[in-house]
Amino acid sequence: MSAGNKIYLGCHLSSADGFEVMGTNAVSIGANTFAFFTRNPRGGKAKDIDPEDAAALRRIMKEHEFGRLVAHAPYTLNPCSATARVREFAHMVMEDDLRRMEYLPGNYYNFHPGSHVGQGTETGIRLIYSLLNDIISKDQTTTVLLETMAGKGSEVGSRFEELAQIIEGIRIDEKVGVCMDTCHVSDAGYDIVNDLDGVLEEFDRIIGLERLKALHINDSMNPPGSHKDRHARIGEGTLGLEAIRKFIHHPALEGLPCILETPQDSIRGYGKEIAVLKRKGD
Repeated sequence: MSAGNKIYLGCHLSSADGFEVMGTNAVSIGANTFAFFTRNPRGGKAKDIDPEDAAALRRIMKEHEFGRLVAHAPYTLNPCSATARVREFAHMVMEDDLRRMEYLPGNYYNFHPGSHVGQGTETGIRLIYSLLNDIISKDQTTTVLLETMAGKGSEVGSRFEELAQIIEGIRIDEKVGVCMDTCHVSDAGYDIVNDLDGVLEEFDRIIGLERLKALHINDSMNPPGSHKDRHARIGEGTLGLEAIRKFIHHPALEGLPCILETPQDSIRGYGKEIAVLKRKGD
């Protein structure tokens, strides 16, 4: 899974029919990476993993030279909730997910840092890294990714400084990275359309580009700094096709898995976006 000059593009795929089907579906739309929820996006119990099914996906990934996969934690988890029961649920789910990820070794597990719900950002940051310190182990092959957020409500992680503070609190920090979402980072106020180099330089100064492991590729329905988090199809939002192409093909981001999260009626829509984005320009 070496980076080379290859672009790794994919989308979220349903895990309902298992790992091998996800791999086959990815290949059918020209994807060479993908994301999947580890369980229902609203949380709950995950179904048992079939080791042979996981092995079949690993074979597909090797045969088709896939980039790393980006598994996604349920949206409902809030590791920095003011309610102990909610934090305990996040702990249980994430700990279980990391065990299950070892059936697909060497990939990524992405999660939303959460909302501090009135406790304050500093308390939220402390709760997040405390939870990660409880569940991350030296033996795991999975890298846990903090997602950049749009900053709506009391979300933690819309500023690079907040993500840096979380990482600084993690003892086994070599197992932690960042997933940058184009819609979120724009909605948070970072101008990736007119000053992409400046944004990446800022990220490098505050967090370090070596921590940037994956990208969520979305257009935005709202202008920069809106803190809204409303995804749009590629070329149908305020970012635009050319800015997103420039982002994906930027030399500093070479080899990172790029996951589309745009609103589509079927995976064929993602296939069309993948074909368009693979090209540097028309």
